[in-house]
Amino acid sequence: MSEAYHPVGPGLGLEENFLSLDDILMSQEKLPGRAESALPRLAFALGQGAGTGDSIPEQSKLEIPLWLAKGLHDSKRRIISVELPKIYKEAWRTVFSADANVVDLHKMGPYYYGFGSQLLNFDNPENPEIAQTILQTFISRFRRIMDSSQNAYNEDTSVLVARLDELERALFQAGQKALNDFQCWEKGQASQITASSLVQNYGKRKFTDMDA
Repeated sequence: MSEAYHPVGPGLGLEENFLSLDDILMSQEKLPGRAESALPRLAFALGQGAGTGDSIPEQSKLEIPLWLAKGLHDSKRRIISVELPKIYKEAWRTVFSADANVVDLHKMGPYYYGFGSQLLNFDNPENPEIAQTILQTFISRFRRIMDSSQNAYNEDTSVLVARLDELERALFQAGQKALNDFQCWEKGQASQITASSLVQNYGKRKFTDMDA
């Protein structure tokens, strides 16, 4: 029987994948910002008005869901401006550059990598530094995550996993599954190893090209 839902991975770029539950949840994360012009009939939606027809005055401070901030952002019309969440500001970038492994990413933001990538959609002079920090943080933490997933087999990993963002948790689980599958195969508890569908499809295309 096939599964009712096949998980779809996040977009991990400037655009979300709206078939991905992770991206849908990530797009609900809020950004601090300011209304650069009056926003008609949006007060209630943003929790700042009692009625659906209330407007948000110009220069009001806002907490805007990412999906709405991207929709309203227009560098020419200046409808809203957004600010960096503190974990992406210079002070925290310094912490990450010193030792990214000490940071509890889940506490600071469960979608650190995905949300940070989305921030690059907004005009900000610090975008190059943000992108570099996100990349280096992932590189710094990746080896430890995968080493832990291989060496903490059959142990309580709840404390370790609690500090990971959602992407890192998925990587940790993938590492543990790969180890479990390999050990089952070694013990003869798994079916015969076969080429993956990706390799098989590549081989079929190659032979088709040769026949042509």
